[in-house]
Amino acid sequence: MTQHLRVAVIGAGFGGLCTAIRLKQEGIDDFVVLEKAGEVGGTWQVNTYPGAQCDVPSLIYSFSFAPNPDWSRLYPLQEEIQAYLHRCAVDFGVLPHIRFDTEVTDASWDDLAGRWDISTTEGNLTATVLVGAVGPFSAPSVPDLPGLDTFAGTVFHSQGWEHDHDLTGERVGVIGTGASAVQFIPRIQPQVDHLTVFQRTPTWILPHPDRPVGDGVRALYSRFPRAQAVARKTWELAFEAMVPGFVHEPLLQKPLEALGRGLLRRQVADPELRARLTPSYAVGCKRPTFSNAYYPALTADNTDVVVDGIVEINERGIITADGRQHELDTIILGTGFKMVDHPAFDLMHGRDGVRLGDVWRAGEMSAYLGTAVHGFPNLFLILGPNSGVYTSAVITIEAQVHYILEALRTIDEHDLISLEPSATAQERFVSWVDHGLRRSVFVAGGCQSYYLSPSGRNFTHYPGFSASFRAQTRKVDLADYVVRARRTEPIGADA
Repeated sequence: MTQHLRVAVIGAGFGGLCTAIRLKQEGIDDFVVLEKAGEVGGTWQVNTYPGAQCDVPSLIYSFSFAPNPDWSRLYPLQEEIQAYLHRCAVDFGVLPHIRFDTEVTDASWDDLAGRWDISTTEGNLTATVLVGAVGPFSAPSVPDLPGLDTFAGTVFHSQGWEHDHDLTGERVGVIGTGASAVQFIPRIQPQVDHLTVFQRTPTWILPHPDRPVGDGVRALYSRFPRAQAVARKTWELAFEAMVPGFVHEPLLQKPLEALGRGLLRRQVADPELRARLTPSYAVGCKRPTFSNAYYPALTADNTDVVVDGIVEINERGIITADGRQHELDTIILGTGFKMVDHPAFDLMHGRDGVRLGDVWRAGEMSAYLGTAVHGFPNLFLILGPNSGVYTSAVITIEAQVHYILEALRTIDEHDLISLEPSATAQERFVSWVDHGLRRSVFVAGGCQSYYLSPSGRNFTHYPGFSASFRAQTRKVDLADYVVRARRTEPIGADA
């Protein structure tokens, strides 16, 4: 007999674990977390490349209900973040609810039964509510480069780092200069014979404020949790102070640009190389990255920065537009992640069997409050479209999980079969977002980034402060929803 659960969660990263913990705290035990890996962590379980590090301070990149006084660094590394998440799963008693090595192969809404039918590699189940916590940085994007499959050496994406492959003494090519590459390039440069970095667009690099957290500070946080709470709020407000520059007036980003240009001048003496590394767009248009070691790695004697486009790859290496053959032993793809085309979205089928991925490819990647989608009853997304605030993804996650709990209470209170945002409400939210971001650095900053859809719409960010997002997700407004109730009196929107 197929098991039925009240809630099924896909993914055991920050979003999935936060959902599980808060369900448990609310006294809801009728749930399961489906995780295709063998351990918790999500992004921090799959991205283990050298130097993998959060670009948000640890004090705000952690659950508000699970402060960690023992962070060893201001900006934590991958291993410490994953260890924190594992500890949270144990401490809050949600490990028994997680089915590891269980990959979801299909999740389809049954409108007649009012439930989600879920198929996995370990069997089938059904659930009243489905939570998609798949994470935006979990599906690697591999570019369609002519001849990539003919290369005689080793090829891997940074997300699938081959730790058993020794780069010592090799000729290594890195394609891409985004956040991941900025972190791993300084780690591998000293060990390789020669490093060739293929750059399409330079990245704004800002001085990294990371530093170890001293024993005295950790002892203070451990003994006086209120001190850590104050420090957390201070960091949150510091990041929020950048919202006007990101969202309303890109000229306010000039001080950050001055920081980036100053770092570039200090660390890159060669004017020709400095010109190649100078972005032509506003800070924040693409994801800015912190590093004190990236530029020194690029100026090393064994490193070349190539800005000519890649024409093709052959068995010996990469041929660029200037006709040069770059001989390589290993190619590392630092080419980011699938966003609109994340494969998980093609596994979710809403009313009439329509795939979420098809809906978003046919139009725009959009959702109501970045959390629910018209046509997909009882589906809630963690870090969905336009839910990104400017402090920490964890703050968005906690707000969305609070909203999901409110939705569950609403379903119980009104004896609902299903809850689905109306098309009108979703379109109204999307219009409000687009209007709010029309002058933002992401739209008007002079670049094309993963923040934008092919049409140029920013599907990533929220147009305001995190406090505003929390306020909007504090309660479920049934006027914005189409509902099916077991009772007959009218509830919610008409369409």
